[in-house]
Amino acid sequence: MARCYKNSTSGLPFAFFSAAATLRQPAVDGKGTRRGLAALMRAAGVAVMLSSEALGQTQTVRIVALGASNTAGWGVAASESYPARLEALLAAKGVHAAVSNAGVPGDTTGGMLARLDREVPPGAHLVILQPGTNDERYGLGAERAANIAEIQRRLSERGTKLLIIDNSMLAELPTSELREDGIHYTPRGYALLAERVLPLLLAALGN
Repeated sequence: MARCYKNSTSGLPFAFFSAAATLRQPAVDGKGTRRGLAALMRAAGVAVMLSSEALGQTQTVRIVALGASNTAGWGVAASESYPARLEALLAAKGVHAAVSNAGVPGDTTGGMLARLDREVPPGAHLVILQPGTNDERYGLGAERAANIAEIQRRLSERGTKLLIIDNSMLAELPTSELREDGIHYTPRGYALLAERVLPLLLAALGN
């Protein structure tokens, strides 16, 4: 599941003006196909038009991918991480975007909150937050919700959107693309993750 929190502020392109909303993942049937993805992609196509028209060639959409090892791209080249793949997919859709990889292996939501101001520069349009599972691994699960809420609050004050990628999205990736540790993914696994994040991101940018 992915959730998008959208905030209005002056000085941003028209495509970024909208009320808060929640984006839901398409349903998955018994064969693993994603029902409703085609409809979401059609909506994303409209989002591309809106965001491209609004931004034109005068402004780069600045996105920060904040997370732990699966954001960093554990065990793969930097160009094979999901944020790098996502930037390439956006370019192919005509969206001039810079996706910064702010993934730190082993990090918790508390750590992500602590480095939020450092990792997200002024003027960033959207943050993709992948909280991961390290809170539970380190016995800090009780702090997770409050940390995420505080990240949302701080970004809202700055007029920066927040798209949360829940662990369920990674769980839906093919198990064949898991590495030997059962936690991290192959280059193809991260490419698939980027493909699944793309329509959600485009919808967030265009609505």
